Amino acid sequence: MATQITTRKILVIDDSRVIRNMVKDMLPAQNFVVFEAKDGAEGFEMAKKEVPWLIMLDFILPRMNGFQVYEALQQSPELSRIPLIIMSGKKEEVTDKIPEPFDEKFIVFINKPFDKPELFEAIKKAVTLAQKRPAIAVPAVSDEGTPAESDLVKRIAELEHKVGDLEKKIAVQQRQIQQLAQLLKAQIQHHDHH
Repeated sequence: MATQITTRKILVIDDSRVIRNMVKDMLPAQNFVVFEAKDGAEGFEMAKKEVPWLIMLDFILPRMNGFQVYEALQQSPELSRIPLIIMSGKKEEVTDKIPEPFDEKFIVFINKPFDKPELFEAIKKAVTLAQKRPAIAVPAVSDEGTPAESDLVKRIAELEHKVGDLEKKIAVQQRQIQQLAQLLKAQIQHHDHH
């Protein structure tokens, strides 16, 4: 019998096994599947692969620090919408790179070490903030390296061009119809005279 409970994927990116285990212990296994990454590069790869429900990101990490991971997540239309909790033992390390208020950046900061109520509060807040986030804050970069926005502008211009062409064609057709009507009228009058 399938259980109705949805398990949500939570990605914990932290080089400390203690912290990763602590988070795992705090989250009920029947509701959450915890994925672990021990450095920033691995964490970012895992985020792309798993597209988790929520990401918990340590700020001081090897191979790609928390700020670099944060910036990489922001570049992705899909990943930037995932609720994000940033963890650090020192808040200044975070505020040096990401100035407050964090709410405006749709992230939640949690001070290490934290307890279960603090973690749940942070999760709730992160999810609420992520839902308020506008669809895409960062112009996506297409393969050619041009922002998608300029692509859109191009497409609109093309459409306007097409509409313009159509309007011209319609105008020409209307003139032809009028000429035809005048021609017919002239012929009818010509008949009436005979």
